[in-house]
Amino acid sequence: MVSYILRRILVSILILIAASFIMYVLVANSGDPLMDLRGSNAPNKDQLIAARVQALDLNVPPPLRWFLWLGGAAGCLVPFANMCDLGLTLSNAEVTTILPTAMWSTIQLVTISLVVAIILGIIVGIATALRQYSGFDFSMTFVSFFLYSLPSFLVAVLLKEFIAIDFNDFLQRDPTLSVIAIALIAIVLGLIWQVFIGGDLRRRAIVFAVSAVATAALLAYMSLTNWFINPGFGPVGLLLLIAAVAVGTTATIAGLSHRRTMIVAGVNGLIAYVSYFALQGLFDVSTIGTILILGVVTLIVSLAIGYFAGGNDRSQVIKVSAITGVLSAALVVVDRFMQAWPVYMSNPRINNRPIATVGSQTPGFSGDFWVSGLDSFTHLLLPTISLLLISFAGYTRYARSGLLEVMNQDYIRTARAKGLPERTVIVRHAFRNMLIPIATLIAVDVGNLLGGAVITEFVFSIPGMGQLFNTSLQRVDLNPVMGYFLVIAIVAIAFNFIADLMYAALDPRVRVH
Repeated sequence: MVSYILRRILVSILILIAASFIMYVLVANSGDPLMDLRGSNAPNKDQLIAARVQALDLNVPPPLRWFLWLGGAAGCLVPFANMCDLGLTLSNAEVTTILPTAMWSTIQLVTISLVVAIILGIIVGIATALRQYSGFDFSMTFVSFFLYSLPSFLVAVLLKEFIAIDFNDFLQRDPTLSVIAIALIAIVLGLIWQVFIGGDLRRRAIVFAVSAVATAALLAYMSLTNWFINPGFGPVGLLLLIAAVAVGTTATIAGLSHRRTMIVAGVNGLIAYVSYFALQGLFDVSTIGTILILGVVTLIVSLAIGYFAGGNDRSQVIKVSAITGVLSAALVVVDRFMQAWPVYMSNPRINNRPIATVGSQTPGFSGDFWVSGLDSFTHLLLPTISLLLISFAGYTRYARSGLLEVMNQDYIRTARAKGLPERTVIVRHAFRNMLIPIATLIAVDVGNLLGGAVITEFVFSIPGMGQLFNTSLQRVDLNPVMGYFLVIAIVAIAFNFIADLMYAALDPRVRVH
């Protein structure tokens, strides 16, 4: 294993060096970095040109200048030595100064899109595979291919027009739903749920009726209580959601007949519900550090409860305990963010139009952790959805085909012949092997998302790495382009390396030597 890792690192470094040379020479020969100064009417134009030539070593041929850049970039590999030097921009700013800010915006955008796309894609993919050739399967197949075919810039523009502008107008007017709107939404969701659940005609009719009535009742409650302006789960809603998380997690992983697991999930949910009341005072003075510490404590407590109460099936109980604890705690945090929504909406900078269409934050806006978090959320919402929809389609198709292939294997038939429940066959035997092609897709999709972020950040005017790359390339500003390339190349190589290690973890037949 150690020798394999060392070989991969060495090969990756060689690939990175060769690719950086090609990229450097191509960009350096793509235009004139002195064009803006040559057309200037400044009286000291010659001095400005001479200063830029000296600062950026423009009098050195690009292939030789690359060695100078490589020497500075190599210093970035030495930790805590403060030797990293990626050169200057045309505006004489250090690339190492502007790059972290751009990286943070892009990392937020891409990470959230990737995680949500993986989770939703796998869930929907499994559901469609288990309902092969059903109406739900055909519907999701159509939706997946439709989303996959859409260009990212078109998705971004449609989201700005039909989500941001229309929803902001809805909130600025009287934010209540008419009876006709409630009825239409209830009917549409009822149709979706009956397709999702399936079954005979009687079962579909029951599912449609129950889901439509429940949706209509919920929307009517939200409209009458002005929920869109003062949102929140409330004690009753939070209790119901935590109970749903406990029951759903137990049913998926262990089955509702597993009494010990059900009790452990209930205990974790109860702790989260009590914390909702106990931590309100602490939440009022919280920072990101406080929330991270509470998250770590939640995970440790959940794992400890699962471990000590696990009995003979400890690993399964620990999984249920950890998932229930983390998801229940997440609901508590989300509710606290929702409590800050009225304060955010009433801010003069927001003016009851919260869904942003440009930038990564509101200019001149300030507030506590919760209000600032809402500002970041509303600015990243549409760009994240734009990237998410396209990635979601790929994960759905890979998850579906992967599970269908695995379900036809001999060991699955053997597990069924032994009398194991279908849930156990899928969760314990098929799911792990289904993830093998997903590991490959993740490594590829990270690069695609970073590439798509260039267009998405341009449409939404987000000052991330995509916008930095696009602006620098137009100005023939070589060093920021190379900084972008360096980050993207390292991320792509790292995720491909992680994918190889995931193969060994998911498939015992694979060994790295």
